[in-house]
Amino acid sequence: MKSIFARSLVAVAACAAVAPAFAGDFMVRARALQLDPANEATGTVEAIGTTVSSKTIWEIDASYFFTPNFAVEVIATTPQKHSVNSTGLGPLGTLRHLPPTVTAQYHFAPDNASVRPYVGLGLNYTHFSAVNLGGGDLTVTKHSWGLAYQIGADFPITKNISLNVDFKKIDIATDVKVVATGAKLGKVKVDPTLFGIGIGYRF
Repeated sequence: MKSIFARSLVAVAACAAVAPAFAGDFMVRARALQLDPANEATGTVEAIGTTVSSKTIWEIDASYFFTPNFAVEVIATTPQKHSVNSTGLGPLGTLRHLPPTVTAQYHFAPDNASVRPYVGLGLNYTHFSAVNLGGGDLTVTKHSWGLAYQIGADFPITKNISLNVDFKKIDIATDVKVVATGAKLGKVKVDPTLFGIGIGYRF
């Protein structure tokens, strides 16, 4: 009898520990991200070997579940400062970028108690600011639009809390121009990959 009672308690605890997903749920996550630019370029910008530095950043996102499987995620962070360098000329300066992103996600196993994988496709808008390149002689196009590709998984820990692992590839590019004449020197394709680990809270 004691054995049956003990097993029953374990079963009840297991069911209570991880809640299934429901339409109308919200999830908020905080992630630490490693941002690694692809550093592709065209024109003179490519010829001098221009690169944008990698960076570790933080990110906050919020998701709304229209169904247990379908959600929309909005990603936000603060403007991030990057160093811009040239293999031919050395340090070129710095700039900041702010990359809010919206993705539509499909969650494959919203009721799984161990792992809940998902894929996402969305739109990124990046705003460049505080541009200080070439001693003030160079600037960049301040706005960039591009697609965002996402794959990740949530690993439930309790009823509301989960561990999250997330991978994104984002299309970000900008033209480099001469301030005095407006002449374009080429395009920098930042196109970063972002690997993130974080904690999510669902309510």
